[in-house]
Amino acid sequence: MPIKKLEAKLLPGEIVVNEVNFVRKCIGADSSKDDLWGKLICTNFKVSFATHDSLPQQRFQCVHRLLGEHDVPLACVEQVVTVNDAKGKQKVLGCNKKLKFNPTELILYCKDFRIVRFRFDEAGPESAKKVCLAIAHYSHPADSQLLFGFEYVGTRFYNSSGERVNGVDPGRGLQTPLFDCSSDWDREIKRTGASEWRVCSINEDYLVSPSLPDFFVVPSSLADQDLKQYACYFKAQRVPLWCWNHPNGSALVRMSSITEPQQQRKLDQRICSAVIKSHPLRSDVLKTDLDKSLPNIQEIQTALVKLRQICVIDPFEESEEKWLSSMESSRWMEYVRSFLKHAVEVVYMLEGKQASVILQEEEDRDLSCVISSLVQVMCDPHCRSLAGFQGLVQKEWVMAGHRFLDRCNHLKKNDKEESPLFLLFLNCVWQLMEQYPAAFEFTEMYLIMLSDSMWVPVFSTFLFNCPRQRAEHSRDFALSKSISLGKDQSLRFPPVWDWSQQFSLKDQTLFNNPLFVGKSAPCVHNGTVRTFAHKRSKKNYSSTLRGVPTALRNGVSNDHDTLPRRNSLMPRLRPDLAQLREQQESPAERFLQDWLSRPADPQGLLLPQLLPSHLPLWKLYFLRWVPEARIPHGGPVTAFHKLSVLADEIEMLQNQLRQYNGGATPALTPSTPPRPEPCRMYFRAGLSPCETPPAPEYLSSSFPFSPVGNLCRRSILGTPLSKFLNGAKIWLSTETLANESL
Repeated sequence: MPIKKLEAKLLPGEIVVNEVNFVRKCIGADSSKDDLWGKLICTNFKVSFATHDSLPQQRFQCVHRLLGEHDVPLACVEQVVTVNDAKGKQKVLGCNKKLKFNPTELILYCKDFRIVRFRFDEAGPESAKKVCLAIAHYSHPADSQLLFGFEYVGTRFYNSSGERVNGVDPGRGLQTPLFDCSSDWDREIKRTGASEWRVCSINEDYLVSPSLPDFFVVPSSLADQDLKQYACYFKAQRVPLWCWNHPNGSALVRMSSITEPQQQRKLDQRICSAVIKSHPLRSDVLKTDLDKSLPNIQEIQTALVKLRQICVIDPFEESEEKWLSSMESSRWMEYVRSFLKHAVEVVYMLEGKQASVILQEEEDRDLSCVISSLVQVMCDPHCRSLAGFQGLVQKEWVMAGHRFLDRCNHLKKNDKEESPLFLLFLNCVWQLMEQYPAAFEFTEMYLIMLSDSMWVPVFSTFLFNCPRQRAEHSRDFALSKSISLGKDQSLRFPPVWDWSQQFSLKDQTLFNNPLFVGKSAPCVHNGTVRTFAHKRSKKNYSSTLRGVPTALRNGVSNDHDTLPRRNSLMPRLRPDLAQLREQQESPAERFLQDWLSRPADPQGLLLPQLLPSHLPLWKLYFLRWVPEARIPHGGPVTAFHKLSVLADEIEMLQNQLRQYNGGATPALTPSTPPRPEPCRMYFRAGLSPCETPPAPEYLSSSFPFSPVGNLCRRSILGTPLSKFLNGAKIWLSTETLANESL
């Protein structure tokens, strides 16, 4: 097919803005022999590269229903850089910027750590310039209503008369509660046993606080009239919100700072008194100030920029020698540990002290989202199921008013507001998954797909700063497009939890953890399903199972302590005076060490090991596009493949046993009916135990992603990009580098 006849696949509401023919997509940095030829297309949704060539290596990729193999959403574009080899010029293009030279190369730096390069050696110079300017312009929308999600939802789900197309109601019919109605909150109160708490509706139509949802939960002893009176003294009128109840009656609450110093003591007493009354034991209330205890949003953003520099910008052969010191200097892993440690301290207050906890943050929209969510993941096994985790994010992030529009910097207006708090939270969850792989229903692939969905601007989950903004902006858009909303007060955007919008049922099985058992393990005997519940053992196991015991802290054994095992080869270490003078461990640390000395129950409380050696880098996320880090036929996916096949085989045998009513042992034969679809596992077992399928050839440590064509550093073309990229917010240090040689 001639290149000129290649077309991009368009979604409802998507239009082609500009395109250029005879473009070369760079695959390798050192050679052009594997490069692909095709057409570069800019739409109002994505940068698309249409080609009839295939990639040089056999590979695997999930088929994304909204994006093609070579597509990059405009919301994912961090920086657009144009290059002219002959004149030795580079320029970072922004919105409404002029380009005075004809580009010979285009480099797209992406928020998901990809670097994509295109060459215009055979393309028309004016066409190449126009498509570069179009990409720069449309990746910097001037208003949130120019984000593609508005056109997509307005076109796909509503017809010209404003009625929903074929009765489609995006977001309904899901198992995940959206917490946009009082019934979802009522069910959560009942699930957690929070009998002394109630659903409050004083913020219907956002009359009290602009950033709170219509419904939230407050102590039953607080009257609506009192809450309305107190609201004016809290930052952004964000009155205290209930997050979760511990089985012992302790409550987790979050609130913003009190803006009136004169009212500080009175309000603190009134709120604490109400929370105390909600506890069956009338236990104390403890408050933790997150702004004083944790890094701020700018520090977290700086850490991610430095981490990106190390992982994908600096040449791998140069960064390898100083890898550990560079990682430490980025401080990203230090911040991951800080948030996990603070969550453990809150868990200690809730469980160890049986006290209710109030998380206080100035606006209660950033750090409190991370800590409240981590505490619930550690304490509540429901939040480690797929539906429970999605409900947790919906409750503690979306409806609580986390500024996704600003923190993702979708409009690229204020770099100081950008911060990867949600990615940091997912990274912390991954650390827990690494330490307790059988405790989570979902996989790290699910976490990465969820993170990547932030840059697909069609989902209500990540498009807005709060529910009110979603309602107002979608209502204004509907008026501008003459869409009659009928009974709806605003356009209904699909939530990201409707994964069928992005992936087939087959690809969604990559989200399922083969090691996850759940609350109980089913066993089939003579056609009857019996359940055996897990019971936690009280026996203390050897320290070899769960790290260092409290008696052996910092490598020092006290004189009166005994070694963890009899006949152990571990020598008794002499105490060091400097170490003995160290500050005594806190009650929270003793609580953690005592818990770690016992075997963990995947369906009970989970606390993380916090030593740096127990907190590795999330390689699949941060290194998935780096060719040098890819291990063919290796990495954790090889174990994932074998476990998936084993889990599928067990499920197959259980289905056979359910049909067994005595007599001869059932066996799979050609006449045996096929297994029911869909299967829970992506990798399937053979029809019999003797037919175990081999590992697919495409498996690698970067599965299900591929670095081929997704990370292309400039190397032989002159000065390394690392000369320009020194960890600043933008990828290049200045807007124009006309005096720099290539």
